[in-house]
Amino acid sequence: MALHFELVTPARLVRSEDVHMVVVPGAEGEFGVLEGHAPFMSTIRDGALLVYRTEGGTPETIQIQGGFAEVAATGLTVLAEHVEG
Repeated sequence: MALHFELVTPARLVRSEDVHMVVVPGAEGEFGVLEGHAPFMSTIRDGALLVYRTEGGTPETIQIQGGFAEVAATGLTVLAEHVEG
């Protein structure tokens, strides 16, 4: 199974892919999202988004600034104000 992950800014769709897990810098602390996670929404703080393509793999780090994260039946969408790079 895989988690569908999308990273979006006001200007463009940055990523849309299936991954193993994403760790999000939530306003109340970091949280990990896997396939089948319960639906919820959270504000996010400036920090590192960690994207694990495979179980046990080395994560890719993406620096983001502000925004929201939504976990739904269709996967995880991160709406960031700004993405480095």
